Amino acid sequence: MAVITTFPRREEWRKAQARLDARRLAYAVVSPDPGFATVGAPALVVTTEAQAALMDDRGDPVVCAGFVDYRPAGMPVPAQPPRGFEEDMFGEAAIVVLAPCVADPTKIRLIAHTSGDMAKVFPYMNAEMREASYNAKGPTFTFMDRYRMISMYPRRIAVAKADDIVDGWRTLEMIRCRVNDAWARRAQIEPCYEIREKPPALEIFKRLPKTNCRACGEATCLAFAVRVWMGELPASKCLPVFRGEYGHLKDALVEICMGLGAAT
Repeated sequence: MAVITTFPRREEWRKAQARLDARRLAYAVVSPDPGFATVGAPALVVTTEAQAALMDDRGDPVVCAGFVDYRPAGMPVPAQPPRGFEEDMFGEAAIVVLAPCVADPTKIRLIAHTSGDMAKVFPYMNAEMREASYNAKGPTFTFMDRYRMISMYPRRIAVAKADDIVDGWRTLEMIRCRVNDAWARRAQIEPCYEIREKPPALEIFKRLPKTNCRACGEATCLAFAVRVWMGELPASKCLPVFRGEYGHLKDALVEICMGLGAAT
């Protein structure tokens, strides 16, 4: 089965290509250019043999964001260059984590770092996006893009349930435009610091083991998720995730809790 990976920087992508070319290993390129060039570096579709070559850290290691099963993109990359903004609060995005989505294995999860600091924009976005969850203490800003949960931090974005790498780029580009649009119109927007209803506790539940082991003191994982969502328990009370055999769920659980302003 083929897998796909992407890179935080284009220099790492070129290094990966050179390594595979030197070993005569086949690969295919999925490019974000031109429409998503600001929010991603090209991705490589590789075989398991080529994946092993990229993960070989002898000599000059290749820094990639991670590997997920390859699925053909459900949409094309726009042929037009990305929009420009007079004052860019987003900057460029670098995808540093690419992994299967814990809540839905048919989707992918990604984390991107931004060169710009978006914290000042959150109150203006909060004023216009009534369905979002804003935590000024974080600061964090969380909202749903259909079934995708997006958690924003000053210089970091976590996206859950992206369809594929191109959909991930599309999501990041949508956020980039939304951030800069709100900032450009800030003189016409009354900033809002209100903390509204958080996204459903079900998003926390999806990232729990679902074994109903009761180690947390609750009768079910769903009951535990509700109490974490309400701020009554920290997520670390889930011992199978934080100390046991479900440690692979920890990063996704911590990420969603941070995005919701819940204790980890």
